[in-house]
Amino acid sequence: MPSGALAVSFILDADRHRLRIPPRRLPRRRDNLWRHTCFEVFISRKGSRAYREYNFSPSGEWAAYAFSSYRKRADASVARPGWNGRVATIEARGPLKIGVSAVIEEKSGAFSYWALRHPPGKPDFHHRRAFAMELA
Repeated sequence: MPSGALAVSFILDADRHRLRIPPRRLPRRRDNLWRHTCFEVFISRKGSRAYREYNFSPSGEWAAYAFSSYRKRADASVARPGWNGRVATIEARGPLKIGVSAVIEEKSGAFSYWALRHPPGKPDFHHRRAFAMELA
């Protein structure tokens, strides 16, 4: 793994027969992955309002976005993350504040939202309280 790379493993420990898991596809960038089962990582330098969002689908598809502040998209480009359907590799140098979350879709159409920490109210992975992990 390159210096400055952050590796995040996603393990979905659940009754997979009850879940709607996207089928494997060729790895490519794709928007709106959060509309189905996917994993997300949010990364910010400690003390900065800017952050990056990475979405990873079990299909192998991924997305990466830059924000200048809360939900305000920046024009900055984001380097393509590594993603093999289970482990994500992201270039990031500390000190960092990190949020890790998942959107899980059931075959019934119900959704559940998982995160290291949820802010009060409805799930909002972009909220700074969701950036619960700190790395030096």
